[in-house]
Amino acid sequence: MLHPVPHPAKQRGPVKRRAALLLAISTVAAALASPVTAAAPAPAPAPAAAGLRWTGCATPRYPTLQCASLRVPLDHERPSGRQISLALTRVPHTSPASSFQGPLLVNPGGPGGSGRALAGFVAAALPKDVAAEYDVIGFDPRGVGRSEPALDCGAGHFKPVRPDSVPLDAATEEANLDRVRSFAESCRTRHADVLPYVGTVSAARDLEVLRTALGAPKVSYFGYSYGTYLGAVYAKLHPDRVHRLVLDSVVDPGGVWYEDNLAQDQAFDARHKAFLAWVAQYDSAYHLGTDPAAVERRWYGMREALRGTPAGGKVGPSELEDTYMPGGYYNGYWPHLAEAFAAYAVKGDPKPLVAAYERFGAVEPSAGNSYSVYTAVQCRDSAWPKDWNRWRADMWRTHAKAPFMTWNNAWYNAPCAFWPTEPLQAPDVTNTALPGALLFQATEDAATPYEGAVGMRHRLAGSALVVEQGGGNHGIALAGNKCLDEKLAAYLRTGQASDATCPAQPAPKPTTQTRAVPSSAGGAALHGLLGFRG
Repeated sequence: MLHPVPHPAKQRGPVKRRAALLLAISTVAAALASPVTAAAPAPAPAPAAAGLRWTGCATPRYPTLQCASLRVPLDHERPSGRQISLALTRVPHTSPASSFQGPLLVNPGGPGGSGRALAGFVAAALPKDVAAEYDVIGFDPRGVGRSEPALDCGAGHFKPVRPDSVPLDAATEEANLDRVRSFAESCRTRHADVLPYVGTVSAARDLEVLRTALGAPKVSYFGYSYGTYLGAVYAKLHPDRVHRLVLDSVVDPGGVWYEDNLAQDQAFDARHKAFLAWVAQYDSAYHLGTDPAAVERRWYGMREALRGTPAGGKVGPSELEDTYMPGGYYNGYWPHLAEAFAAYAVKGDPKPLVAAYERFGAVEPSAGNSYSVYTAVQCRDSAWPKDWNRWRADMWRTHAKAPFMTWNNAWYNAPCAFWPTEPLQAPDVTNTALPGALLFQATEDAATPYEGAVGMRHRLAGSALVVEQGGGNHGIALAGNKCLDEKLAAYLRTGQASDATCPAQPAPKPTTQTRAVPSSAGGAALHGLLGFRG
């Protein structure tokens, strides 16, 4: 659930383990004799793009935005066979040819996230002198958004009210199993000809076709969340074609994907507890108590009450989890989620909770595409258990420690237990041939726990890791943290970076205490674009 996803896709481990990992990073940094440097000079200016026709598709916010479409093979082993298309956007460079650094491909994660809107955001958020040196290019990966064919395995999969995610009895478990089996079967029926070719390796090979079409000897890449894994796989396939590589909120490449989801369950539970502790800190605003444990009991009491009477006929326990899960990705949502919680639990008013569900948890029609691609990629990328008894045992064991979303996440991924295509072997992304990559990671990130960034840091020789100490948001560069953004800009200018730590941004304040946006405007804008579930 990187996710997720249809929006869009958890502190992990004891404190001692976290401290040991931080110490390990600092030890690695101390051992480096010099900062990370690019292995090669900046690529020569690219010739005119071959096979791409860019047309204006400007918006008031992004007046220089351009669009194009790229044809790629459905099956890269048969390059002359059936072709599919990828939808692209571009903000062109404005620097002289002498300082042009080539294309910068950007990806918002998911899998299933549309990247077309991200190009304009990144180009506008970077310092002007840095953006001027790159063609910033967004793309919808195969199957996503305006790329064709776009996957959609059927509407209504998330229509409320769903069965309770926690299967307290056999009937509830079977009802959930019926849903996921039906979704997998619908994907087989609608997209059997395409599903074997929807996965991270195929998407990475598409990027090489894109590089060739752009006429660029090298490309740079900036990916968030799942986009970090896509970037690492591309870099493994074509290390000599990488100019700069930026990975933000890093997937654990050693757990793709079943183990990574179990790790998320624990990390999201810890992040939910952090939210409830924040609510307790502001009892004067929310009147839910000053003891975090007591506030947590009230939240689960709300969940239990919704089992009997869904709020507004829409928000049962599963929808409640969907509503509060985005708070694990971005704490700028906390004041709004706390207000809905307080209205229901203190005042007995369900309307703000329904409004919060519609804002943060309800699935829009386009999310059928996002979720379809999410499942297609994750189920194809690597092996998932086919024995449901294994899932049941693992989920109950994890639920005992992390009840917030373990079962919700299980059902989100459970189509993979019944998926109609055979899984592939996840590639080893270990890479000693890259120029130095730059990684960003918050220590309390729920969707991609911190340990994953450490693992990727060790797999990418010569890479540097910039840690947002104490931060819990997912997607942290260009989100308003000046320290992080300065390091990103410096790396894109020169290719040089070294391991570093930046302090986290302040937690939000209740909206009753400030008229300002609860979190940075940059953070809110970024999290509206990333390929999250919500």
